[in-house]
This record gives sequence, C-alpha cells and structure tokens, in this order.
Amino acid sequence: MDKKYLFFNRELSWIEFNARVLSEAENNDVPLFEKLRFLSIVTSNFDDFFMVRVATIMRQQLKQPSQTDICGYTSKEQLDKISTRVHELVYLQYKCLHERVLPELTKAGIEYVPSTKLSQAQKNYVESFFLNEVFPLLTPMKADPDNFPHLTNLRLHAAFLLKPIVDKGTTLFSGQIEENPCAIVQIPTAIQRIIWLPSTDNKKYFTLLEDIILEFGTLLFQGYSVKETLIFQITRDADSSVDEDRDNDFIQAMEEVIEKRKSSFPVRMCCNNTSSFIRSFLMKNLSLQNDNVYETSGFVDLTVLNELYSLNEYQEYKYKPWKHFKPQELAETTPWDILKQKDILLHVPYESYEPVESFLSQATEDPAVLAIKITLYRTSGHSPIIKSLERAAKKGKHVTAFVELKARFDEQQNISWASRLEHAGVIVIHGIANLKVHAKLMLIIRKESDGIHRYVHFSTGNYNDETAKFYSDLSVFTSKNEIANDATLFFNMVTGYSSILTMKKLAMSPVNLKSKLISMIDREAQLSTPDNPGLIMAKMNSLGHEEVIRALYRANTKGVHILLNVRGICMLVPGVSGQSENITVVSIIDRYLEHSRIFYFQNAGDEELYLSSADWMPRNLDKRVELMFPVTQKDIVAHLKNMLSTYFADNVKAHKLTCSGSWVRKKAEPKKELIRAQEVFYNEYKSLFDSHKNENPKEFTVRRSH
Repeated sequence: MDKKYLFFNRELSWIEFNARVLSEAENNDVPLFEKLRFLSIVTSNFDDFFMVRVATIMRQQLKQPSQTDICGYTSKEQLDKISTRVHELVYLQYKCLHERVLPELTKAGIEYVPSTKLSQAQKNYVESFFLNEVFPLLTPMKADPDNFPHLTNLRLHAAFLLKPIVDKGTTLFSGQIEENPCAIVQIPTAIQRIIWLPSTDNKKYFTLLEDIILEFGTLLFQGYSVKETLIFQITRDADSSVDEDRDNDFIQAMEEVIEKRKSSFPVRMCCNNTSSFIRSFLMKNLSLQNDNVYETSGFVDLTVLNELYSLNEYQEYKYKPWKHFKPQELAETTPWDILKQKDILLHVPYESYEPVESFLSQATEDPAVLAIKITLYRTSGHSPIIKSLERAAKKGKHVTAFVELKARFDEQQNISWASRLEHAGVIVIHGIANLKVHAKLMLIIRKESDGIHRYVHFSTGNYNDETAKFYSDLSVFTSKNEIANDATLFFNMVTGYSSILTMKKLAMSPVNLKSKLISMIDREAQLSTPDNPGLIMAKMNSLGHEEVIRALYRANTKGVHILLNVRGICMLVPGVSGQSENITVVSIIDRYLEHSRIFYFQNAGDEELYLSSADWMPRNLDKRVELMFPVTQKDIVAHLKNMLSTYFADNVKAHKLTCSGSWVRKKAEPKKELIRAQEVFYNEYKSLFDSHKNENPKEFTVRRSH
C-alpha cells in the first residue's frame, strides 16, 4: 500500500476535530447558549492553530520547500489543503451563526441590531456613548506603504478609506494629498464589545463596539469623508522558541519570546466583506495572499459570543447545571489515614476538585509535614494551589515547585507565579533545557510515629482549579511505597544533577515511556490467539506518533481488538484490510472537554491499566517530561475499565473515524438505548453521592439520555 494512505496528515486531522466542535453548534439538541460557546471555541481553536501550526508550516515552506510529511505532502500542499478546508468550515460557522443562532436568539428575546438598523432613539444613545466613552480612547493611525503601522496580534481593527475635503482647511501633514488615504483604528479592549441598547419592550437589544466605531468614526477624520470601511484582525506567528542556552537569564529570554509574538510575521487575516479595496491594500502591505484571508459576513472574531454566554438570566438556554460531588472517602477524615488503607481515585469535574486543594492545604497546616514537592504547568489566575505553597514555605516547610515557564501562552503567568513563590521561600526550578515538564505530580513527606511516610498525587490534568470545572480528568492519591520511591526519584531527576534512574513502577518520557507503550502493544500481539484475541483500549487527546501507530498496526494483524478514544488529532487510519480492520477510533465532544488519558491492556487475563499525562504524540513521548503510572487497586481498575467501555458505547455525542478521514456521528440503532457517556458518569456519581455507597466499587450502568 502506498505510504501516504497509512497515515492521516496531522494538521488536516486537527481541523476535523474543530469540525466536530462546530457540529455541536449545529446540533438541534444542544441548548442555544451552548451553541454560542461552541461557535466561540471554534474561533479560539483556529486562532491557536494558525499562530502555531500554520506558522510552522509557512516557515518550513521557506526553508525546505521540497520536504514532505508522512503522507507525502509538501508544505505548500499542506497549506493549500488547510486553506481549502478551513475556508469551508468558516463558511459553515457563519452560516450556523446567521441561519440558526441569531434567529434563535431573537426568539429568546435577544436581538442583534447592526448600525444600519438602529432606531432613532438607539442611534441617539449610541452616538452619546461613542462621544463620551469611546472617542477619547481611539487613536487613528495613518496607513501608507511607507509608513504602515504595526498591527497587534489578534486585536480587532477598523480601517477607513478616506476622501479629502480640500476646501475644509489644511492638515498637520503638508505635501501632496494621497489619492486614496487609509487610516486604521485599533478597537479598544477596555470596553466590552457587546453594547446593550435602550429598549421599550421586554426584549434585549445589542450592537457591537466595532459597529459603533464604524458608524461614528468619521468624527476622527476632520477634513475627510469616509468612502469605505473594514473590520479586520491579523493573526501572527506565535511559535517562537526560547534560547535554551541562556541558563542565567532564562526568565528574560522567555519574556523576549512573549514580546516577539506581538510583532512576528502575519499568517492570516480575518475581515468582513465590506471593502475589497481596503482588503487588497492590507494584503499587499502585510504580504498576505488570497488563501491567507478569511472573509466573514458580519461579526469578525466570534469569541465575542462568550459575553452573551456569561449572561446569568438565561439559564434555561444552557445545559442544566451539574454539581461537582465531593468524594465521601475524603469528606470526613484526613487524607493520611485513608491513604494508608487504600488508593483514592478522583474524577473531575463530576467530582469536586476540592480534595486536591484540601490535600495540599492540610499538608500546609499539618506540623508533621516536613516537605512538599509539586510540578506546575498551568494554573489559574487566583490559584489556591499557589497560595498553599506560599503559606507552607512561610511556615518553614521545605517546598519545591517545578514551574514550567515554556507552557505556551501561559508563560507570563507562570513567570509571575515563579517570582511570587521564590519571594515566599519556595525552591523554584524553572525548567529543563530543550524539554517541557508536562508531568502532573505532587509529593507530601510526613514524619509520623513510626517514621517517614510519603503521600503522592498523580493526575492526567493540570493543577488548575478553573479548568477542573470543565476538563474531564482523572487523578489518584496513594501512599504505596514503591510509587512514592519512584516519585522521589523523579523529583531528584528533574530538579537537580542526577543520572537517569530506573523507576520500578512509573514510566517517564523521553526515557522509557514510549518503549514501554510499544512493548505492551507488541506483547498484546504476541499473546493474542484466534480463540482469545488480545484487547487494547486507550483514551487520549491525540494520536500521532509513527512508531506507536505502526505498533498498533502490527497488533492488528495478529487479531488484537483495538478500541481508541481520541478527542483531537488521529493520524492512524482505521478500517483498512490487512492494516487496521480490527481498530475502531471514536471521538467524543460534549459539555466537558475530554482530557484524561487511560491505557488498558488485556495481557491474556493479567490485565494492566495506566493513567498518564502524555498523549501518543512525538512532542509528548520524545520532547517532554511526562509520566505514566499504573493503577493496581482492583476496584479502581474495574471502575476505569467500565468507564472506557461506556465511552465506546456512546451513541449520542460520539463520532466514528472512517478510513477516508471523515468522522461520522454515531447513532443509536432503532429501539436501542441512547447512551451519552458524560451523562452516564454524572448520574452514577450523583447516585453514589446520594446513597453514600462509600465502600462499594464504582460501576457504571448505561442510562437513557434525556
């Protein structure tokens, strides 16, 4: 078989993930305000995609134009395919907005009023608002080829094509009057984009800040009339890497990277369709081609829809609120006593994130705790984790925090946290050269009557209390000695000078995590027989590592049944005879972001199950420090195994990948139950919480979706 058919292209596969997000906005069963949220997510996802992935390919095209990817595509071919598909999706996104969402909003009593349809009373209000609140903030910038202004990444701008009114006086600038002078105004972010209008009925009316600026922007240009206008946004390359050799000045090097993003080369322009002249003028001065320009009808940058979603009085148009249940096992006792008896599994956001915060907070206040060690990749703006670490250090405990400064788009916040923690007395490690530390691990060291005891928390997600409310992640609390020993070795390796040490239970990338995964896949193939075929079930965010995919193909030829739940990128091609006919790939997009990584191997009955911070991608297995940890407690293994089975049974929010690369929404067979995995999980945790079945294993039973 031709090599290019063995793998899907990474970037095109990611774009199809965003298409699945868009499909939720198009889904009639999704509440109106949730559609707003999904449309906004599509936009923000594409922003990141162009800043990082498209920018990288554009640089490759300049440096190595003949180089091909695993599918045989050159950089230009990839860019052409990306542009074609993204233009299709942007068209569908705005079709959904105008044909579905805005009409539904109007029926719900919320109506968008463009400037051309303002009533006289509304126009009077808007004019007063502009003069008093907006006009003082605006700075018109002259734009010509010899003096083209800098346009900040992802900031909205208004462009005005002007016509001089010669007999109205002179301007500050002498010389020949330009034939078609153009000016650009940055839309201020100090004012919310949604401007609510006065109403004489029970409906809410709004217009956009940029609409108001276009309507009254003529007041900025005395002596000129406005011929044409355009709202636009520039996306710039944000894939700049830090100079890893600047060990003594690493924070300053990171700050330089952040600053560089503001002025890096443009990769995309989004604009409305009101002026072809201004569009061409901007393209020429920004060195952009037609393929780099994405015209929209009306709104530019649909992240503005988040402002509507935040309205509290429209709860009936959102998903019914789901509580975050606190695990009963950790509700009435200190964690040290219960963890001596057994491990505890936590599943957020169905279960509350509070036990993680409490675990650290109790360690902070406990005089018996001597030391705390933690890895931090992304945290929230008002992180209780950071506050507890600060308090612990001020109380004299030995606190070590590995703060990864290279967490893209969170660098500035992490630099701030690192400075705060250092000021409080925490030992802060800033990073490892040429590697990102993406592992999620906390170690508590406590002196007790019978000696030193260690308590460990592993997670598939970050120590972030905000994302824990809508990211689905798993974590384990344990005091098992071999695990604690490995955790100690891990911190020694990443915080100081230490040889790569052998850990008995944990696997770490880039050392042995990939090789262990491949060996377990190969072992499953070796043990598989026609009477007792092997079974691999795995859940992750992305699958794109060539060596791992080839191992899965090998296992397929030995009859191993392989079930993969991949939220985003999947470069593996399922359903191909002789290659992957025993491999099924599904993806679930629902109210919570699926973020956990679970790997199950049947192993001829001696089953093994692991949780991990790592996806099966080159960056995770070869270029990051990640951890994979075993789950051995029987009730937790059974719980996670049932969870995997429920994901693969989902026929409401799941899509199935075909060998052509398309994703088809799974549907329930006639007279079969509707299975929505996230709803099943919520109902089961609610039932457990309500009945206080503290000692019984958690098992999921399928329930009909409402």
